[in-house]
Amino acid sequence: MVRASTLLPLLASAAGIFTAEAKKIAGETRHIAGSYIVEFEDSQDSAEFFSHIGSKAETRMNLDYKLFKGASIQFKDLKTAEQEATKLNSLASVKQVWPNRVYSLPKDEVVWTGQAGGVDYIRNVKRQLGNDTFTPHVMTQVEKLRSEGVTGKGIKIGIIDSGVDYTHPALGGCFGGADCLFQFGTDIVGDDYNGDNIPVPDPDPYDGCGGHGTHVSGIIAAQANELGFTGAAPGVTLGMFRVFGCTGGAANDVLIDAYMQAFEAGSNIITASIGGSSGWSEDPWSVAVSRIVEAGVPCTVSAGNDGVVGMFYASTASNGKRVTSIASIDNEVTPLLLTESEFTVDSGDQESFGYAIGEPGEWANVSLPLYTPSFDITEAAQGCETFAADTPDLSGYIVLIRRGTCTFVQKATNAAAAGAKYVLFYNNVSPGATSPATTGVDGILGTGMVTASQGEAWVAALEAGSEISLNMLDPLTAPVSLSYEANTATGGFASSFTTWNPTFEMDIKPQLASPGGNILSTYPIPLGTYAVLSGTSMACPLVAAIFALVSNVRGTLDPATIENLLSATANPQLLNDGTATYSTLAPVMQLGAGIVQAYDAAYATTLLSKSSLAFNDTDNFVDTLNFTITNLGTEEVTYDLGSVGASTGYTFSDSIYPDPFPGVELTDEYATVALSESKVTVAAGEEVTVSVTVTPPALDASRLPVYSGYITLNGTNGDSLSLPYNGAVGSLHDTRVLDIGYLSLSSDPDFNPIGGNGSSFVLPAANSSDTDTTYPVAVVLLAFGSPQVNIKVVPANASADAEGSHIFGSPIFYASRDPYTVAWDGRLADGLLAPAGAYTLRIEALHIFGDAADPAEYDADDSVSFSIRYS
Repeated sequence: MVRASTLLPLLASAAGIFTAEAKKIAGETRHIAGSYIVEFEDSQDSAEFFSHIGSKAETRMNLDYKLFKGASIQFKDLKTAEQEATKLNSLASVKQVWPNRVYSLPKDEVVWTGQAGGVDYIRNVKRQLGNDTFTPHVMTQVEKLRSEGVTGKGIKIGIIDSGVDYTHPALGGCFGGADCLFQFGTDIVGDDYNGDNIPVPDPDPYDGCGGHGTHVSGIIAAQANELGFTGAAPGVTLGMFRVFGCTGGAANDVLIDAYMQAFEAGSNIITASIGGSSGWSEDPWSVAVSRIVEAGVPCTVSAGNDGVVGMFYASTASNGKRVTSIASIDNEVTPLLLTESEFTVDSGDQESFGYAIGEPGEWANVSLPLYTPSFDITEAAQGCETFAADTPDLSGYIVLIRRGTCTFVQKATNAAAAGAKYVLFYNNVSPGATSPATTGVDGILGTGMVTASQGEAWVAALEAGSEISLNMLDPLTAPVSLSYEANTATGGFASSFTTWNPTFEMDIKPQLASPGGNILSTYPIPLGTYAVLSGTSMACPLVAAIFALVSNVRGTLDPATIENLLSATANPQLLNDGTATYSTLAPVMQLGAGIVQAYDAAYATTLLSKSSLAFNDTDNFVDTLNFTITNLGTEEVTYDLGSVGASTGYTFSDSIYPDPFPGVELTDEYATVALSESKVTVAAGEEVTVSVTVTPPALDASRLPVYSGYITLNGTNGDSLSLPYNGAVGSLHDTRVLDIGYLSLSSDPDFNPIGGNGSSFVLPAANSSDTDTTYPVAVVLLAFGSPQVNIKVVPANASADAEGSHIFGSPIFYASRDPYTVAWDGRLADGLLAPAGAYTLRIEALHIFGDAADPAEYDADDSVSFSIRYS
């Protein structure tokens, strides 16, 4: 288990500690000090456990459910917590013990939020209350099912999230009643919960401080509203299980409790847009979700928003066995909900324009002329340097600056130095405008952004000598216009933020993709009523809604059946890196089967027995896998079988760290696929098994390329299907996992390495508390995931092959490729103090698929020597 009581967060400012070849990952695996989740043996009385812990720990949560019987506990004495947790494994009543991990609220991009003010502030809305023309629905064929009256009626969807503003008219306006959209659920944590403290539940899952869960809810089932859209499945019944307070994160025990409550409340589908870096299916939350799927309830979980860090960064719990992981596609249009104000050119007629309000946003009744520091609409660094000496006093202007390379804060700071109080940015790309934040810049009262086309038009007029005056209406009462601009750059392709897989055990993730970039949905009324957000958090609930629609048509909620149908009928997409589209298909490890096609899945008369085929790496390669084609129709069908390759991605280039995206090198060197049949005929109601034999491409195995593609099936009944596959050339086992391990100080917020030998630490004696003590800290930089990380102390005068002793806090199991820090207070893994003396730290990281009992299976690094003594 992770010896979590001494884990410290590695700060984002710690860039200086990395080797020259290391690529910084901002991820963090954080556990609650002294807190553990304990699962009980089914046949044993838990009274033994509670009697054993006695007064040494308090119970955070009782987890007494059909699929998970256990509890989460918090030891009162953190100095003995790890020792006591180790003893729990010897109890007959205990099946397993895990440290209690905390997950952050997803960092989705908030593109736009509305302003409070009721329904009257919206105008110019393209009405969509009749035929469903909402673009995410068109992209996924939801509108075809909706035109047939399919709404998800009779299906209960449980949502695990930050709560919901159910008072929102588009979300039913109530909670718990027979006529309410939200008929079940609870607040598991309370407003003051931050992930570390003990939850204080109450029965009301209302959320007026977050917004994430309200946005997710609208994607699933928003009712008719003034913006003219609805959720994909407005006929479902919703439940909300709140797992986030107003700040902080959510711990594993809360997430397990929420899933189990949602399951036992009768949810037919459960969805969560939450996660954290992992790559392993053994996390307790993943284990719990997998059990629910095995019990017959589909679970969709977002794949994560860490696409920038490259391959092998799978998120939990979406990396759980049989859990349906959802990637994000960018919306084909960008919804523009902009606050309206007015302008004149050369004192002519008033015209309206829209802008996204920034922070601060004190724009009410500001009427000033417009000024720009440059007429160059291609200048990337506009406003990044001190304004020219001949710049007028800008206190009497609204300053127009192009968005570009430096930060909004830097641009606003330079403008403020010239007297500016109000700054409008214009976008450097089309479409859209985002809300800039310049809070904290002295003198700036109002910021905002207009579209690229609007800003460029103003610049052209100013360059021609015209005077432009802006009359800014009060944002609290100004109308908001909704329009849509085509996203010609990335629309319909993978969102650049969507997390790359596969898992460290080569499980195929994600399974499916749906629109998650620039999605309009509901938002808490106090926070603006509606919002446009981007993230896999937005893609995931749409697929949950589609599960409900498909189940309406097919009459089944079997998780594997619906996932297999959606996978087989999904549309693979061409590769897009955020700037250009290529002629090869996007890799399976980025988009899974592709963008879901709800109508095709609902009415397909062909069922494949699997949603994907995983051929693993070279060491564990299985050259032939089978799948079954079942003809559910009433007539014989002949299928033409073939294959098409998708882009192969090299995990590494010139570093032991995986390449970041879009720097991942991609190639069209495909695997060779041989099928047992090129054409098969399947009688009505019958099935045929097909064998797929893969020969991996001949590529540089040291760079661990991951290949992928699709088996294609085209039936005489009109079904056009595909089955994704992947594999790796090279050895996961032989891949180096440890970059470096070294000694640092608990008093150093950046955890820089200590140079040289001979540092001395005076540690408090056992059971004493001295917050002023500086402790030695073991810093572990993992370049790749490791199933076990050991941190040991070795006497400085010991032989080179000395075994060493685990420190308190070691080993760490199933580590993601993130930094880890463990402070050492002198205790060994058994809770006893190490003798005073000189030591080195030995960091060992087990290779993937390695034998934990064999020292040769670890990467190892020794720190400089240091000494300890006790006060």
